[in-house]
Amino acid sequence: MSESIDTTKHNAGVYFPNLNGLRFVAALLVIIHHIEQIKSIYDIENNWGSGVVQILGEQGVSLFFVLSGFLITYLLLEEEKQTGMIKLKDFYVRRILRIWPLYFFTGFLALAVLPQIPMFIMPGYGHDFIYRDVGTKIALFVLFLPNLMPFLGGIIPYASQAWSIGTEEQFYLIWPLLLKKIARHRITLMLLIIAGYILTARALWSSHTDFLPFKYYISGFWSLFNIDLMAIGGLLGILLHTQHKSLKLIRNNVVFYGSLLVVFYMFQRAFMIEHVYKEIYALFYGLIILNFAANPNIHFHLEAGVFKYLGKISYGLYMYHPIAIVLAVHLAKWTGLLNNAFIYPASILMAILLAGLSYKYLESFFLRRKVNYSTVRSGDDIPPDPKESTELKKATS
Repeated sequence: MSESIDTTKHNAGVYFPNLNGLRFVAALLVIIHHIEQIKSIYDIENNWGSGVVQILGEQGVSLFFVLSGFLITYLLLEEEKQTGMIKLKDFYVRRILRIWPLYFFTGFLALAVLPQIPMFIMPGYGHDFIYRDVGTKIALFVLFLPNLMPFLGGIIPYASQAWSIGTEEQFYLIWPLLLKKIARHRITLMLLIIAGYILTARALWSSHTDFLPFKYYISGFWSLFNIDLMAIGGLLGILLHTQHKSLKLIRNNVVFYGSLLVVFYMFQRAFMIEHVYKEIYALFYGLIILNFAANPNIHFHLEAGVFKYLGKISYGLYMYHPIAIVLAVHLAKWTGLLNNAFIYPASILMAILLAGLSYKYLESFFLRRKVNYSTVRSGDDIPPDPKESTELKKATS
């Protein structure tokens, strides 16, 4: 029996231009990183040892985190403005419907299906590796703690990328509670979270905390928790939602294009400063996101139909791309086209195919139900209704 969708309770939606396209850019950075990694596993000429390749993958995930912090914070504040409260149950149901189906399906494929198909057994990652400490791996995956898996049970090939989904879920668990509890001084809250994370990471790295029991696991978890990156996005979301006076300084073309140039330079140089380099990248991502979303004067956009679609399926691109890359590598071997001109397009196109099928036949079923729990409809709510979605004139005025 089909489920009817009640749209009468929905107020004007929130739609920020360009952010779907930016999601695709983030996914693409991770795909590039893993293409080089998997080429190295199959002993194909590669750039896996390059500092640029290492930075691209890490920073693709960081961009996702900043985007999440920005959007989730803004939407929660808008819900509070329109209804007078943050509805915790509705928030958690929305996140469950968006994240869980694909997360658990990928885990099922990685543990139960792909290991039974010889083509997907990567060199050095056979059954002995996959099923070593499998009980621990399953428990950590089910409890949304895959960011602890490298330190407790090893990784699950084809699902190792899910560590960041665990980080996102941990963020979703506490974020609405923090915003609901602290209605004032939210900017200060964001700054304290950022500073607290950095100082804690520095302390865990220092030998002065060697007395801590299970320090290896604590520091490993903390290194992948990254709530400070989400708080940077959240800070920008608060500034935009409250129309803070600082917007005059940071929402303009000089800041936007300057931030793009700085990020490009840092990528090219594989820029790293111990303990704080992720936060430096994240700050510039936040400025880029803010301007992409709410600066009407920028001269290029990621709103073309193809970018919007690829951004819409970016979760699937992120989760399925290792499967697509291995398929592309085998196809390259079969055809003798063991070069980047073949492997890169083949990997990306097959990832798009898998993600598109998943979005249509798996994710959309749950996303349609997500609308029933959305007081404030956002750009990825299904079914889309242009009459209800607005770009929030106040955000671009």
